[in-house]
Amino acid sequence: MARDWDDLFIRDLPPADPDAAHGAGGGEAASAANAAVSAPADSRRVFRRLRENLTRTRQALGAEIQATLFERLDEHTWERLEEALIAADVGAPTTAAVVERLEREAAGGELEGGEQLTARLAELLAELAHTDAPDTIDLRSRPAVILVCGVNGTGKTTTIGKLAWRLGRELGLRVVVAAGDTFRAAAVEQLERWTQRADVELVKGARGSDPGAVAFDAIGAARARGADVVVVDTAGRLHTQDHLMAELAKVRRVIAKQIPGAPHETLLTIDATTGHNGVRQAKLFSQATPVSGIVLTKLDGTAKGGVALPIASELGIPVKLIGVGEALEDLRPFDAAEFARALVS
Repeated sequence: MARDWDDLFIRDLPPADPDAAHGAGGGEAASAANAAVSAPADSRRVFRRLRENLTRTRQALGAEIQATLFERLDEHTWERLEEALIAADVGAPTTAAVVERLEREAAGGELEGGEQLTARLAELLAELAHTDAPDTIDLRSRPAVILVCGVNGTGKTTTIGKLAWRLGRELGLRVVVAAGDTFRAAAVEQLERWTQRADVELVKGARGSDPGAVAFDAIGAARARGADVVVVDTAGRLHTQDHLMAELAKVRRVIAKQIPGAPHETLLTIDATTGHNGVRQAKLFSQATPVSGIVLTKLDGTAKGGVALPIASELGIPVKLIGVGEALEDLRPFDAAEFARALVS
């Protein structure tokens, strides 16, 4: 079954009422049964939508894979597959490891023909997308603080808005959003629209004010109101702008002084259309601030969706969320097996 929001977020939930299932008409039990029945259908729907959203990457990669279905697996096969993976921005080291493994298994008689190659390729890509780091988001602190950073234009503000909507409207959590991108009026206006839509609180400062002060005020407001989650936006910055990267580290220190151990999650938005440059961004951002997860956006508009793999396999940073469109449901938890299958099938 596809990974869902309940799998992504770790929460302290109230214990189940043992008598609930014995209520009038067994309503709770019936709901659970209905959910179990609908789960496979939901999984198929999610996979179909993801596959459609990844069309450009899938077509670029799949054309080379499908060409092998009725061919022998030989040197020409491995060259074509290698070229296709690199074109999808899987990255040279990751590509070399995958192709070498497939070639070795084919030589040992474990793979015969393109159908087996496709299935095995999906398995290997899914393995590469896993890391030893937690691929969940821990919301058990009160409030839990999620810091979101990234370059302008990567979908950072939209991601925060959709995440706040999901936490507030769907999970029923009390959310405060800190408009920490104080240098860009459009970012604050966009967050205002999203927070109104999600019915969550927005804390903002004057244009050009200290982002650390906005984060400080947001955490204070969250504590006063008993909020569950604080989502902190930060100024969009290039990974080459040292002074702004230093400002990001300062915001973290301000948060940590108020809540030891916070921020509990630091998400970095990466635009998939930038291809392998996204790996460089992730590497340099993680040197300036501990990045615990990646949000890979705009996967529906690129043939370079393979960039999710080197970020995970080469940097050890898990991809936790993906953006595959403009709709609310197009921000979703990253499922490595589902993603790999959608790429090659």
